[in-house]
Amino acid sequence: MRVLILGGTTEASTLVKGLDSRIDAILSLAGRTSAPKREPVRTRIGGFGGVEGLAAWIAENRIEAVIDATHPFAARISANAALACEAVGVSLLAIRRPAWERQAGDVWTEVDTMAEAAACLGTAPRRVFLTIGRLEVGAFAVAPQHDYVVRAIEPVGDALPVPRLTEIAARGPFDEVAEAAFLAERRIEILVSKNSGGPATYGKIAAARTLSLPVLIVRPPRKPDVERVTDAAGALAWLERRLEH
Repeated sequence: MRVLILGGTTEASTLVKGLDSRIDAILSLAGRTSAPKREPVRTRIGGFGGVEGLAAWIAENRIEAVIDATHPFAARISANAALACEAVGVSLLAIRRPAWERQAGDVWTEVDTMAEAAACLGTAPRRVFLTIGRLEVGAFAVAPQHDYVVRAIEPVGDALPVPRLTEIAARGPFDEVAEAAFLAERRIEILVSKNSGGPATYGKIAAARTLSLPVLIVRPPRKPDVERVTDAAGALAWLERRLEH
């Protein structure tokens, strides 16, 4: 069976490592990082050219099934995948990890956009930890009075033109103990995070709870209503069932 996996997540990485030898998989990455992790399957990097381009690529490459294992906030590719698979009659499965849920002791303010998060920081200067990747940090340029600490895989460059910016290059996962030490050492007063779900980056949320730090947390976007599982194990079982039939 030839399968297209839309990846870039820990779930995608786990999935490709567990594939049956009868599956001919192609992993597709968006190309947002210059040095992606190497995976044990054929990998393509870059976009498809919207819904029509993706549908044509699926047909031309004789893809029999598509697994959407993209980031919870990658709304566009998930929407394109649903429309493209419907257009060419190919089965689609999405891996949708559950979002984090507020626990006792969490000091959360939930918002829908980065612009809302920037506004919620207030006017008084604060020491802010932006743990949202590099692509959306520009939303905080409207609040240059704050001291920003940004942790991302790739350099921010000139995306956040503010007077006080500290960049930290790092790739997760990060555990709670290390995150608590990091927050204390950097004198962080408030975190901004996407509600990405999963264990890989939950350490910062747990650490903030332990330290009683407030968190501005951005809700995940709506995604298409398609067949779904919560993890790579579920996707592997789905593929196994298809192989048996």
